[in-house]
Amino acid sequence: MDRTRALTLFLAVARAGSFSRAAIEAGLTPQAMSKAVRQLEEHLNVRLLHRTTRKLSMTDEGSRLFELADPGMRMLDEAIDQVHASREAAGGVVRVAAAASLGGKLLVPLIRDYQQRHPSVRFDVLLDDHFTDLVEARVDVGFRVGVSAERNVVARKLRDVRLVICASPAYIGENGKPASLAQLLKHRCTGFRHPNTGKTLPWELQKGGEIVYQAVPAVATFNDVATEVEAVRSGIGIGQLATYMVQQDLDDGTLVPLLPQLSSARLSVFMYYPQRTQMPSRVRRFVDFVIEANRR
Repeated sequence: MDRTRALTLFLAVARAGSFSRAAIEAGLTPQAMSKAVRQLEEHLNVRLLHRTTRKLSMTDEGSRLFELADPGMRMLDEAIDQVHASREAAGGVVRVAAAASLGGKLLVPLIRDYQQRHPSVRFDVLLDDHFTDLVEARVDVGFRVGVSAERNVVARKLRDVRLVICASPAYIGENGKPASLAQLLKHRCTGFRHPNTGKTLPWELQKGGEIVYQAVPAVATFNDVATEVEAVRSGIGIGQLATYMVQQDLDDGTLVPLLPQLSSARLSVFMYYPQRTQMPSRVRRFVDFVIEANRR
């Protein structure tokens, strides 16, 4: 016996004062209502209702059960209604996780533009270069850069990422442009130390249709992408940087691309989330907005 169902139907009969009226409200037959109440009586080993052809009334035990259970069931119904309303509401908090490098260049413009349309939505952003377990961290949507999506999540590829070798005009003016990889290795370069492993990453280069990895003479190594970008802008050395971080610099000449034939385009920016079904309205709308924004 489903005790919760039987109790719910008993309360409905007690409120309505009639099996037939309660059955109409519940979308069941009077016989099904009567059977559920009878099963509850058998389970409790007490009679809950006095039944006659003309009248239905509660026994003392039935009245006691009604007084104890009805307030709690109403609270449960109200809680379910509130959660349902919250799911359908456009406002509320969207919790987002992303790699630190995506915070300023990707997330801030998306949040700004989305809140212009939906000012009642608030964002709670977690920036972490580790892959975030959305369920464990209670995060709605995640963003990361990689070669493929993680398993057990729904993922959408947003854009390709090209790794561009570049330098500032000031550096080039003082040191010249390398014309080959051999010449590049004689220049001052910047490096990136992965925050998870602590290892300095080799540069990823495209050579003859293949991806190769090349250690470079790093005169300064950073574990923060934005700081490495600033170092290259300031002329410390040549860097290999992701286009989503420096596209504006390349467009306005703040940075100059070098050896474009070596640029790698293996990575992508992904958005990921636990599932599409049962997603709160505020999260679903933000996901749809991000997808649409990256089609332009």
